[in-house]
Amino acid sequence: MSDIREEVKDLQIGLKIRRLRQERRMTLQNLSEATGLSKPLLSQVENEQVIPPLATLLRIAKALKVGLHTFFQEEGSVEKCILVRAGEGGRQDAHSSRSRRRTPYEYQSLGYGKKQRSLEPFLIEFDVQPWRDELLVSHEGEEFLYILEGRLEFHYGAEIMTVGPGDSLYYDSNEPHGYVAVGTGPARAVAVIYSME
Repeated sequence: MSDIREEVKDLQIGLKIRRLRQERRMTLQNLSEATGLSKPLLSQVENEQVIPPLATLLRIAKALKVGLHTFFQEEGSVEKCILVRAGEGGRQDAHSSRSRRRTPYEYQSLGYGKKQRSLEPFLIEFDVQPWRDELLVSHEGEEFLYILEGRLEFHYGAEIMTVGPGDSLYYDSNEPHGYVAVGTGPARAVAVIYSME
């Protein structure tokens, strides 16, 4: 876990958010109003005390008018084609923005280093945890999820589905949704997020 946290620190997501906010002459209050996120949470994100989940990063990206990929790329990356070797993607250990409890997933960017992309591909590892409603998130766009191993309980609005290896989901992410691994061990999936402008 400490290695993962070091990799996350190397991405300097909080610093990028602060720099982008300041370039746009936005205060934390402005960003809070634009995202619907609290000032204390945004401050913790900028100071790298909290690692935000994807839905939170997406709200910040939209408010700052940048792509989600901005937070995962290295400075100055201009390649038209990138190769991300196994284990080299920008890795995040996600935490809920509403509590200090660990969320049941960890995600790794599979498009790490590529600028100007419309799709956000991730490898996600889900932990077995009891479901709780605070894990529900929603954001503009669409998502595709392909389960590689393990079993997931997928909550989508009022529906609950259990999916396993080889199953896939394609859904409108405006609807509240969330996942937890179920069974005897963690689950892994490839997720692709498309954020509509």
